[in-house]
Amino acid sequence: MQSTHITIKEERMNWGKAGKGILAVAAALAMHMGAWAQTTPVGLWKTIDDDGTTEKSLVRISDNAGVLTGRIEKLLDPKTRADAVCDKCTDERKGQPLQGLVILRHLKHSADDPEWWEGGDVTDPKNGKVYKARVRTIEGGRKLQLRGYLGPFYRTQTWTRVE
Repeated sequence: MQSTHITIKEERMNWGKAGKGILAVAAALAMHMGAWAQTTPVGLWKTIDDDGTTEKSLVRISDNAGVLTGRIEKLLDPKTRADAVCDKCTDERKGQPLQGLVILRHLKHSADDPEWWEGGDVTDPKNGKVYKARVRTIEGGRKLQLRGYLGPFYRTQTWTRVE
């Protein structure tokens, strides 16, 4: 009987070590996933106008099967009417309310440069123009760099992560 008791006790010790190992792996995986989540553009962003100081809106970027879309969730600029529409848009978004308007479309993770999501477009609701777009997170995922291209020329905006 004595040896049976020792065997059971040894199994409990081994399960304890295995449990600690599983817990350590789970913790490492959770930390890795948290870091990955912060380095993707998915989330809520405060947009800043080209002047670098004027807060314009909150844009929610979402991922649908590897394709990013950005929609204006809230208007922040007091100069913009709450019921404003995209009257200068020239596509299906013409006349649509700015709040809820999709301004980033069709962005996919770059195969050539893993920092960037590209291949889509960004719309400037002020003038209705559509630009080719690239985005990436910077500063550990706290900021988003958005580049809108017209031919070889581009302009860059930096947005701040809200969540």
